Amino acid sequence: MKPVQVKLVLLGEAAVGKSSLVLRFVNDEFQENKEPTIGAAFLTQKCRLEDKVIKFEIWDTAGQERFHSLAPMYYRNAQAAVIVYDVTKASSLVKAKSWVKELQRQANPNIVIALTGNKADLVSSGRSKSSSEDEDNQEGEENQDEEDEDHGVTREVPTEEASAYAQEAGLLFYETSAKNGQGVAEVFTEIAKKIPLEHVLSARGRGASSSSRVDLQTGGGLGGQQHKGVCAC
Repeated sequence: MKPVQVKLVLLGEAAVGKSSLVLRFVNDEFQENKEPTIGAAFLTQKCRLEDKVIKFEIWDTAGQERFHSLAPMYYRNAQAAVIVYDVTKASSLVKAKSWVKELQRQANPNIVIALTGNKADLVSSGRSKSSSEDEDNQEGEENQDEEDEDHGVTREVPTEEASAYAQEAGLLFYETSAKNGQGVAEVFTEIAKKIPLEHVLSARGRGASSSSRVDLQTGGGLGGQQHKGVCAC
């Protein structure tokens, strides 16, 4: 079965774990203290479904604000995007929402967007201190909050809040951990299922995607190399 090439871009604030997320997907590994991505890094990975094979051409973009102006070069003609935030940092969700608005305004109108809350391993509960619970659950929540405080980590983005926003905006939604692999393969598998192949093949026929690799292979947190891995889906 001939793979269908799909351009996918990762966007999000710096240090939310974009590079770690894609490295887990492509090579099934995790590296502590990864260097920040400079510009963007390029990786590929195949995802096999029952009736098709998707070859993701992944652009892992830098999250620093100084690289924001380069983003349109990477998400131009992209069929999919993973927008990442950190579940322990509320401001990263604000930034993620701004990326969603930008893509919905300027990117491919058929783009499949997945909102992904990373670093779920740092908080063992889906609730946050701001979540409203009934009286019977208050004691358990307080105990959980104490556990999180003991580890120096507090969930700042409630799962319900992010999920509700994703549903309202028409996005896929997952919480992941690049460190232990939680939910990572599921994100890319679900994206692969949602890709409108008729639009992808039509655009490919017009040559719209052939320019997606133009001289953008700048060095990144992955050493500026193209990384390929076996299917992780």
